[in-house]
Amino acid sequence: MNIEQLRDKQGLTEVEFLQKYDASIYQRPSVTVDMLIFTVVDEEKENYRKLSEKSLKLLMVKRGVHPYIGQWALPGGFVTENESIDEAALRELKTETNIDDVYMEQLYTWGDVNRDPRTRVISCSYMALVDCRSLEVKAGDDADDARWFNVRYSVLEEKKTMLEKDLIFEKVVKITLSNDEDILEAIIKVIEKYSGKTARVEREVIVSNGIAFDHAEMIQYAVERLRNKVEYTDIAFNLMPELFTLSELQQVYEVTLGKELLSAAFRRKIADMVMETNQFTKDAGHRPAKLFRFNPNWRYL
Repeated sequence: MNIEQLRDKQGLTEVEFLQKYDASIYQRPSVTVDMLIFTVVDEEKENYRKLSEKSLKLLMVKRGVHPYIGQWALPGGFVTENESIDEAALRELKTETNIDDVYMEQLYTWGDVNRDPRTRVISCSYMALVDCRSLEVKAGDDADDARWFNVRYSVLEEKKTMLEKDLIFEKVVKITLSNDEDILEAIIKVIEKYSGKTARVEREVIVSNGIAFDHAEMIQYAVERLRNKVEYTDIAFNLMPELFTLSELQQVYEVTLGKELLSAAFRRKIADMVMETNQFTKDAGHRPAKLFRFNPNWRYL
């Protein structure tokens, strides 16, 4: 059967249908991209004998245009008609922050009807965990500023409710973003409803100080996804130099996961991911520690 000759109820072939098709019969929402770029950096250390403290940071841009002018937002912008969503994400990240050639994964699609005061906007968010030492962040396009913010994620309340057929988890999360000049805060309520084999998640921003749009929701979701990826993938090694100590690697895991880890359990967990070398650290004030490198073939062991 020649598919091209099949006719619909109006007697039209596909070619004839497309020739007559009126794209204006449906309202078309605008589409944007928003990027969550995380990194882990060393903070200044007071005692040279100790490892530098590390902190999880997120890249934000200060809006120079309405709406939310003067507030901080995730880097992002509108997708044009002649580019893919992935291409738009790379372009917007470059024009707003000067960051180029970063591998990003699609995170989630945000489509609440009133999420943008300008018009109906659907946003596809992306996430990356990068080594910021090789990046030169510089604001551009409609951004007044671009800066890294320390990320603090804390659960204020948790509640579990058992109904006849449903299980409901509720939690209230506080997100604090800070640097030397600004402190941004948001409180988000997350409700997870499980009914049989189906699950539904709802998020509501209760308080948002200085964070534009619904980006506080995106940040909350991204932190949870990032922690999940760190637990079950090798994404944390994006932040490591070619040679590293296991203590340095454990610090990266701890700051990303937001909790301390038992050294013995951690070393068992990552044993297949690293390869021992014959080299040692030579830092003054420290006992020599063995250096390791990432094992790219760990998945096949």
